[in-house]
Amino acid sequence: MKKIVRMLSAALAAALLLSLAGCGSADGKTHLTFQIWDVFQRDGMQAVCDAYTQQVDPNVVIEVQVTSWNEYWTKLEAAGESNTMPDIFWMHTDQILYYADFGILADLTGLYDEEDPNFWTEHYSDISIGNASGTDGRIYGVPKDKDNVVLVYNKEMFDAAGVAYPDETWTWDDLTDASAKVYAATGKYGYMAYNDEQLGYWNFVYQNGGYILDPETNLQAGYTQPATADAIKYYVDLQKNDWCPTQTYFAETSPGTAFLAEQGSMYFEGSWNLLPNMLNYPDMVGKWDIAPLPACPDPESGDGRATISNGLCYATAARGKNLEVVKDVLRFFGSEEGQRIQGESGAAIPAYLGLEDSWTTQFQTLDYMLDVQVCYDQFDDVVQYINNATRRKWKSTVADEMVRVYNGSNIDESLAKMQAIADSYVATD
Repeated sequence: MKKIVRMLSAALAAALLLSLAGCGSADGKTHLTFQIWDVFQRDGMQAVCDAYTQQVDPNVVIEVQVTSWNEYWTKLEAAGESNTMPDIFWMHTDQILYYADFGILADLTGLYDEEDPNFWTEHYSDISIGNASGTDGRIYGVPKDKDNVVLVYNKEMFDAAGVAYPDETWTWDDLTDASAKVYAATGKYGYMAYNDEQLGYWNFVYQNGGYILDPETNLQAGYTQPATADAIKYYVDLQKNDWCPTQTYFAETSPGTAFLAEQGSMYFEGSWNLLPNMLNYPDMVGKWDIAPLPACPDPESGDGRATISNGLCYATAARGKNLEVVKDVLRFFGSEEGQRIQGESGAAIPAYLGLEDSWTTQFQTLDYMLDVQVCYDQFDDVVQYINNATRRKWKSTVADEMVRVYNGSNIDESLAKMQAIADSYVATD
């Protein structure tokens, strides 16, 4: 028995030494782990990693690992508490302030200082830099990609209804008019307005000149601000039309699922889902296309155009055991070459300025060329994804109140509650 215990102890000790030394020590190379949540992007991310090994350092090998969205954040938070985080990982705008402000992420502000002290502002937009920054203004991630929201429409249903396809001249009035005509002619839903933020009412709010967070301070909420309230009321009331499903319908079937099953003619979609939808639904290729978001016809302020833009970034732990090696990898990920490889792989629109249309490459291999120029043109009208240091605390409570609105609560009272909920964290933070 003692011999077995000694053998187990020796094995455990050996395993511990191996883990401390880093995976792959037997081959003399540094093996890094790279955690993401989107299986569609795995090949693209691996291509960027392999390019680093081939072009920069053959002694560094990077393995891309994929987990589900929910499991990703559960595991990452636990790993952050135990200092066992992956070497490289994606960071989402909803989460970056939480991780950065607690000192979990490495400060990457000076990543390019030796070669180009103005690198960030020369090659990345203010929005991309903002999505990769902490509340202290320091940069805690290398911008990976950027996106915006587009109108997806079914060409065959429009043809059947004798309605011209959506274009840059469309307003909310055109959206509702076409919805009614398509529904009357085909029995299929028109625009499917479901309860969502980035893919839903946020866009209407900013098109109308309203705001979710005060643009001057980014602290106070704007739910009761007249332009915001009017836009939310307009969006919620869309489901009163026969051509728009109710939220009960969406609880069972997402707008994207309904659209690709040819049950509806229009919905808002993120640019990140366009190529997967083309690849995963080959029978639908050629039947649909995209257009700019319809503008508000009579905004309280501005020109009526807006689309919410988000973007992921590459991050690493502040106390990672391979920190210097990882920083060199991230330097490559953020370079023109690294960003181009991501774009040409079809993973996402690169955040790097001037490389946006590299994302077109994979679309050109398909039988029908989607009008992805719409995505590039809309970057002139983007609004940065809504976030601040306190939003993580009130986001779900406000979302719950929006559900009550759809279930029939007094919308003015609910908006006042949403305002009070968000502002209470500003007062006590």
